[in-house]
Amino acid sequence: MSTTAIASTLTVLIVEDDPMMQVGLSTVINEQTHLTIAAKAENGVQGVQESLRLKPDIVLMDIGLPELDGIEATKQIKAELPDTRVLILTACTDRQQVLAAFASGADAYCVKGATIEQLKAALTAASEGSVYLDARIADCILKQHPPHSPLPQGKPENFGFNKRELEIVELIAEGYNNSEIGAKLNLSTNTIKGYVRQIFAKLQVNSRTKAALKAWHCGLVKPEL
Repeated sequence: MSTTAIASTLTVLIVEDDPMMQVGLSTVINEQTHLTIAAKAENGVQGVQESLRLKPDIVLMDIGLPELDGIEATKQIKAELPDTRVLILTACTDRQQVLAAFASGADAYCVKGATIEQLKAALTAASEGSVYLDARIADCILKQHPPHSPLPQGKPENFGFNKRELEIVELIAEGYNNSEIGAKLNLSTNTIKGYVRQIFAKLQVNSRTKAALKAWHCGLVKPEL
């Protein structure tokens, strides 16, 4: 996926079996000057095939798809195209399904019925490589699995993070991308990328959204709900 800022046009694959939802999603995407629709797919199998053929920057993925559900389709896409961002769109806020979606490699999760502005925010976050987690999803997870009390810095339970890494974890959880974090901390984007790799390794995650979720669960940062 291109790491260029939103000035570049990014391609989006829509994987959605509801024709009306396809129309609505297409309308929102077409209003974004930095996004263009690469193709549309009506089931999970087509979604995987079109992803591998087109290598889109973003896949907008429904979960309840025929032939192959969105979670399994996401897993297959991320296995072959780890830099492609997958934004899950679903009517369901079931905690187990949410966790399964993130386990599959999904980068963001937006609930159907979200406002147009929320969907635009999710697409923008995906295009920038930032974290986006619908507040209802975070609320659903955290209410059933409340985070632990904040852990003291410098302890083994704190994943071995130093002060700078903790600052960056908090900014990741707030949705900032690497260039924005660099600007805030007066560090180069490449330096931030190195820190992010270290943070992923210590948290044992492979995406910014998973890093944010784990940080929330462990009390390293406080989610804004």
